[in-house]
Amino acid sequence: MVFSSIPFIFFFLPIVLLLYYIVPFKFKNYILLLFSLVFYAWGEPVYVLLMIFSCLFNYLYGIFANKVKYRKLFLILCVIVNIAILGFFKYGNLLIDTLNSILNININLLDLRLPIGISFFTFQTMSYSIDIYKKRYQPEKNFFYFATYVSMFPQLIAGPIVRYQDISNELYKREITFDNFSNGLVRFLNGLFKKVLLANNIGVLWTLIISGGDKAILTSWLGMVAFSLQIYYDFSGYSDMAIGMGKMLGFNYLENFDYPYIAKSITDFWRRWHISLSSWFRDYVYIPLGGNREGIKKQIRNILIVWSLTGLWHGANYNFLLWGLYYGVILLIEKFVLNNFLQKLPRFIKHVYTLFLVMIGWLIFNSESITFFLNYLGNLFNFNKYVFIDKEFMFYILNYGIILIIGIIFSMPITKKIKKTNKLFNIFLTVGYIILFIVCTAYLVSDSYNPFLYFRF
Repeated sequence: MVFSSIPFIFFFLPIVLLLYYIVPFKFKNYILLLFSLVFYAWGEPVYVLLMIFSCLFNYLYGIFANKVKYRKLFLILCVIVNIAILGFFKYGNLLIDTLNSILNININLLDLRLPIGISFFTFQTMSYSIDIYKKRYQPEKNFFYFATYVSMFPQLIAGPIVRYQDISNELYKREITFDNFSNGLVRFLNGLFKKVLLANNIGVLWTLIISGGDKAILTSWLGMVAFSLQIYYDFSGYSDMAIGMGKMLGFNYLENFDYPYIAKSITDFWRRWHISLSSWFRDYVYIPLGGNREGIKKQIRNILIVWSLTGLWHGANYNFLLWGLYYGVILLIEKFVLNNFLQKLPRFIKHVYTLFLVMIGWLIFNSESITFFLNYLGNLFNFNKYVFIDKEFMFYILNYGIILIIGIIFSMPITKKIKKTNKLFNIFLTVGYIILFIVCTAYLVSDSYNPFLYFRF
């Protein structure tokens, strides 16, 4: 079940909210846990047991972590078990395929589906266990509350990655008010509009462009713009829906996106894109490795390790590893070579520089083979072989130009500034939300194209 679906919007979510608001506070976490397990079981009935095992294992670690003699060894065991679970399901086939290629053998691939959201809930449980070891807070004594934290359906399948310390107090005491509900509902609808009206429609354009053969240069760049907007509205839309539902339930999740396409460097971009993942790797990998405290050589090593892992976190294919290393190298160049130079450039030039590198990065990210990557890259830059513009480009502009312009406008904080200064705008906004929700519903009823790009992560 995905958030942008008729069963979720009109059946699952209303039933959850109705029961959640009716029961006394002491039962709310149990209602939330029950429906979170139902939500997960909707698509992965067997893997619910895997998530329950992960909850139980890390909960028991927290209970006994400070009572055992060899605390560090106990932590290492806990981390190994968590990584082993993630590695087996997510990277088992990649390892087998690599061994088959290197050793020229024929080991059968694992016939297993990837558990939905395993990367997100595994990182949540690991951060909890590591923080318990570092004595940043007391372990959770109520297993059902801990399981609620891990399995909470708003952030279960696509984040943001929520740390226990961010909501530990809210598990016991939180504000469930009409203002929080209304603010959460607006945030949820923002995410729904992003996903259904922008990501899905722009995604159709990207699919059409890559389905053909050689393309004009402008058509190829149009495809890159389309995919860049699709993945942004797809993922940030889901984050908005998660944050909105959290507010409706009384939880305050941290922001996961901060208008990344207005960034003026790659360093700035990764402060704004998937913030919860970047901060997780910073706090639990980069800093423990030594960060920037042990000289330039080790700092370079640490950055490359972090970005290799960041790439692999996104998927068990070598294009994701290459994508992570691509950003690791660029960040090193910005830090040690271009830092002063970039600061002197006009803002517009810095913005163009960032978007250019980001779009090339998305091409790596979305290339399932080196052949696809090289062919598409050739379409982007081979001015001698291909025409600059063709009828196909004009067709796409005429049919998708308006939705692309809307996508570009809303990727910038323009409406955010208008809302703060114009009360009349807020009145029109209310009417607009009603109309857009009706349009969204019509799309979901009639349109079968409703993918979620981060669903596989």
